[in-house]
Amino acid sequence: MTGALMLQGTASNAGKSLLVAGLCRHFTNQGLTVRPFKPQNMSNNAAATPDGGEIGRAQALQALACRTPLSVDMNPVLLKPTTERGAQVVVQGRVRTTCNARDYHRLKPELMEAVQASFAELRNTADLVIVEGAGSPAEVNLRAGDIANMGFAVAADVPVILAGDIERGGVIAQFVGTMQLLEPAERGLVKGYVVNKFRGDPSLFDNAHPIIRAHTGLADLGVVPWFTAAADLPAEDVLGLTGKSRQGGLKIVVPRLPRISNFDDLDPLRLEPDTELVILEPGSAVPGDTDLVLLPGSKATRADLAALRDAGFDIDIVAHHRRGGFVLGLCGGYQMLGRMVHDPDGLEGDPGSSPGLGLLDVETTLAPVKTVRQSRAVDITTGLPVEGYEIHQGLTTGPDTARPMLRLDHAPCGAVSADGRVMGAYLHGLFAGDAFRHAFLARIRAREASDLAYAARIDAVLDDLAAHLATHLDTARIAAIAGLR
Repeated sequence: MTGALMLQGTASNAGKSLLVAGLCRHFTNQGLTVRPFKPQNMSNNAAATPDGGEIGRAQALQALACRTPLSVDMNPVLLKPTTERGAQVVVQGRVRTTCNARDYHRLKPELMEAVQASFAELRNTADLVIVEGAGSPAEVNLRAGDIANMGFAVAADVPVILAGDIERGGVIAQFVGTMQLLEPAERGLVKGYVVNKFRGDPSLFDNAHPIIRAHTGLADLGVVPWFTAAADLPAEDVLGLTGKSRQGGLKIVVPRLPRISNFDDLDPLRLEPDTELVILEPGSAVPGDTDLVLLPGSKATRADLAALRDAGFDIDIVAHHRRGGFVLGLCGGYQMLGRMVHDPDGLEGDPGSSPGLGLLDVETTLAPVKTVRQSRAVDITTGLPVEGYEIHQGLTTGPDTARPMLRLDHAPCGAVSADGRVMGAYLHGLFAGDAFRHAFLARIRAREASDLAYAARIDAVLDDLAAHLATHLDTARIAAIAGLR
């Protein structure tokens, strides 16, 4: 029987995703075939699978940790928020519907079937499946029909480890309170706990273990010190989106918008040693020494356009271009740079049209058919190869598309303004390619190529994370809990 193990957190942002990624790499390095699995994820940060589906970006990182291609079965239910109360529901890689939270709960019995089918598929191809929960199992008000935490664990009979976030304080209460709120059958599945994000001397926590044991009966599986290099890995959600200060470096400014998506496009730029990446908060002005304004993807282009105008970013971006600055839009950001964005079917909200920034002579019409695929391309300016993925709904046309930014395998992609300083394209992930990234940044400001090899850096950090966990966790006991022999 394939081994299986589920990590659930005592709260959101307890570090579950990174713990799963590190354990995936650890057991992969032990010679096992490992697969990551998250029954339900809520994120606008998605990745395209080879067969044209989409899953959460965190599961893509975990698959990389397993050194295995992406599969829609790794994240069978992906919720992509479009409004404060509504989300697009992606099931096994394909859009099923868009609904509000109340209607989503009615879907859960049907979704559990897809979740169990995907889990069974992964178990058929692996020695070990490591499952990540969502939020916290202590949210018992949402327990009915749960497919993300204990509802799944009970249905699949998978042992559970609780991860607590000591950085927030009250970690003893996190473990004790969580266990108190679980039903007896659920408590029986929880086998141990991990204290995560510890700063300082771990021995100071020694006398806390008997207290946790007395109140929960759980096994102490380790205290994980803060892992600084985690900052180099792609953030799972927008809460982890941060910039990087470096005075005198090439300055890239990214306005923070409410429904930003696929912001992992920024990660390679953030790691460049001679760049300063500024995440511009509403109420702030685009600095006068900005070299490039970058508009990333959006799950609701028209809504983010409205937010951009409310913040006054539109005036600053146009002024930045007028001063000779560069502007790049990716996916939804590309759509915003045009004259108009039309949504006749109300795919992202109320039907209607919104004026764009007018920096590109193009218009976009959103359409029900969603493009999801991994793609290869060539940068028109340099002829350099680029790889990435597309996830978008809409067709962009207009005179400036006669000057595409990229040429994909199947068609031209994007547009460039007549002066060459405004560019847009639908391809995500293009900055992960070292040669293209160096050439693009040198086009913005003369510079020597750095020694950053992005893919190699991420792979090395995953190995370091695995070693970090192996040092501080009882991985032999974890393997036994998972049912490995």
